[in-house]
Amino acid sequence: MSDRRLNLEDYLESECALCPSSSVKPIPQKRIIEKMDEYMDRQDFAGAERHLLYWLGEARMVCDMRGQLFLCNELVGYYRKMNNKEKAFAYGEKALALLNELDFAGYTSAATTYVNYATACNAFGENEKALALFKSAKDIYESRETDPSLLGGLYNNMGLAQVALGRYDEAYALYDAALEQMGKVENGELEQAITLLNRCDALEAQLGMEEAEEQIFALLDEALALLKIPTIPRDGYYAFVLEKCAPVFGYYGCFMAAEELAAVAKEIYART
Repeated sequence: MSDRRLNLEDYLESECALCPSSSVKPIPQKRIIEKMDEYMDRQDFAGAERHLLYWLGEARMVCDMRGQLFLCNELVGYYRKMNNKEKAFAYGEKALALLNELDFAGYTSAATTYVNYATACNAFGENEKALALFKSAKDIYESRETDPSLLGGLYNNMGLAQVALGRYDEAYALYDAALEQMGKVENGELEQAITLLNRCDALEAQLGMEEAEEQIFALLDEALALLKIPTIPRDGYYAFVLEKCAPVFGYYGCFMAAEELAAVAKEIYART
């Protein structure tokens, strides 16, 4: 799972050819993220969309190009979750154009943008395009000291694109790398569980269920144990991960686990 947030230090005050630098007032990104989390935690998706589009308009009005890049990335992630390919891709292309305008090639914010857009491309079946974007991000991340959560998200999602293209050995190597990186992250067990479930799908695609069954069920047991670690905060993100994982357990016939995960997610959403 990719990190949907860019680093705030990538969005310091910018200059616009049409505006005096003194008139540029960066949008409040931290507050925007906090409010966005509130909308998503209570599943107010229409409110989340209005929130992001409002602030994108504000960023344009004050010539905050870094703010525009931040919001285009947020919108790519939002529309990916809403299964809206056309809008996800439209904002992905806007984000790439803004990278060029800002001359951000080679910076961490560019890599994060590539991962974000690539994840949407993979979700909508554009896997060759996704892989090219992932490789651009990988070159940047691996050339500098990068947060393990960003590397883990990159490797995990890049693995999905490799599986979709039938490149299983490459995918397994990336999943191993993702597990290693997420082992360095606080509460990274949630992403590790997702990686294990992704590996299940890769094994089934490569070997078929009959041949891969033993390996798959061992991975399912390991993933379920990670999801149940009691120290992980039972917040909206935890509910989102459970909601994402539950159908995978159901697909492989682990119906009790699937129902349990879905029920916990539902209870958290109701409480928040």
